[in-house]
Amino acid sequence: MKCVFSPQKHLQDNRQRFSAYKETVKKMFQMIPISAEVEASSPDRCRTCAVVGNSVNLKKSHFGPLIDFQDVVIRMNQGRTKGYEADVGTRTTHHVMYPESAVDLDNTTRLVLFPFKILDLEWVTKALSTGFSGRSYAPMRSKIKANKDLVMVLNPSLMRYVHEVWLQRKGRYPSTGFMALVLALHICDEVHVFGYGADSDGNWSHYWEELRNKKLKTGGHPGDTEYAMIKELDQHQIITFYRGW
Repeated sequence: MKCVFSPQKHLQDNRQRFSAYKETVKKMFQMIPISAEVEASSPDRCRTCAVVGNSVNLKKSHFGPLIDFQDVVIRMNQGRTKGYEADVGTRTTHHVMYPESAVDLDNTTRLVLFPFKILDLEWVTKALSTGFSGRSYAPMRSKIKANKDLVMVLNPSLMRYVHEVWLQRKGRYPSTGFMALVLALHICDEVHVFGYGADSDGNWSHYWEELRNKKLKTGGHPGDTEYAMIKELDQHQIITFYRGW
């Protein structure tokens, strides 16, 4: 566990000791399942995934029925379906979020967390129980609605692996969307990817928002590198990438 904690410290601006990390993890697993149930591979079935990003290029795509047709539908952050069903679908089986982008989930959707900092682990424990009162770089919800038995917390070493091996340390850390794609490659036999990339003017905006910042980019995430990797995976037929308009 300690070899996972140490490399993450430079990413999370964390000054807490390893003992604090270890205690936080212990408390978290007193509330949520120690291991998430993932269907084992089988030659008798092909488990399909839809990874639904939040790009504005989903607008008028009419991908909704194709997304809903997949066995697993992964959404992320503040991605929503109401009012956009024709383009983004209605089903969600896994929802990836952080404390700063948390939304309420129904009782059948799995909350997925890629821990980026100790605060993330503290938050998921308290937001699902007594309520959280800490601070971060953006506002955080004290409590959320989600099924505690369906929470999936990924090992922090996965983010380190993706940043170093997949992205060659480009950017400060991988985006939520790219991490969701890597998750899909691990749990599904066939991966369909929707809603990634900039709009026709090069702006990285969301399908539910009216863009005000005409020079919106991807912040600490290596957006161009991730997008190039997605296109390469598609070219090698490892995934199927639906670009939208």
